[in-house]
Amino acid sequence: MTGTIRAGIGGWTYEPWRGGPFYPDDLKQKDELKYASRHVTSIEINGTYYSTFKPNSWQKWHAETPDDFVFSVKASRYCTNRKVLSENNDSLEKFLSQGLEALGAKLGAINWQFMATKKFDPVDFEGFLKLLPKEIGGRPARHALEVRSPTFATQEFYDLAAQYGAAIVYAEDDEEPTWPCIDQPTADFTYARLMSSRESEPTGMTSDDLDAIAKRAQAWAKRGDVYAYFIAGAKVRNPAAAMALIEKLK
Repeated sequence: MTGTIRAGIGGWTYEPWRGGPFYPDDLKQKDELKYASRHVTSIEINGTYYSTFKPNSWQKWHAETPDDFVFSVKASRYCTNRKVLSENNDSLEKFLSQGLEALGAKLGAINWQFMATKKFDPVDFEGFLKLLPKEIGGRPARHALEVRSPTFATQEFYDLAAQYGAAIVYAEDDEEPTWPCIDQPTADFTYARLMSSRESEPTGMTSDDLDAIAKRAQAWAKRGDVYAYFIAGAKVRNPAAAMALIEKLK
């Protein structure tokens, strides 16, 4: 069964997007999520990496977006930037209890991002994976692991992620050649963060580059849903890149 491919951006509040590059001149800031969610098919909420939000914020985000829209959520840095990952019950509880369940069916995956200084330790990492909830709000939870140390490019890590049904984030960044670019089928979905957009390209990437991404996404979809986000790089171009990819996938 072929999964659904969703293409989107990180966040929706960004000053350089206003006044033409993405948001129209006359668009009110309070309407930016409504606008963005009708032009891309998913958004990674990344403000959650730095702080928590009140339940009414999650309810508002759910209400402002189309029925078939999906959010992914970047987990709090306090959950992942730790010497011993399994010793973070309080941080995990604080992050998970802020209201994610209010998104209901619009909750996609949670992206757990680790710093490049965090090296693979199988005991430490399995202790962390055991803490992750299997459900959120009565729905199956999807967890994605974004690792940045080359020590994770090992079959032992792939097998561990697969054991717990966690996706390994496919992270592509031209400016960080030491980060591992891992494409392994460890879950029933794929999570990609595409960080190589260029300001010199109106759509962030050339048509050929976007064709290659579309082809890869279609291959991923053969094994389940796909979340593909244009993140960082030339951020001003990322909405155009996501919209161009959506067009190529039609």
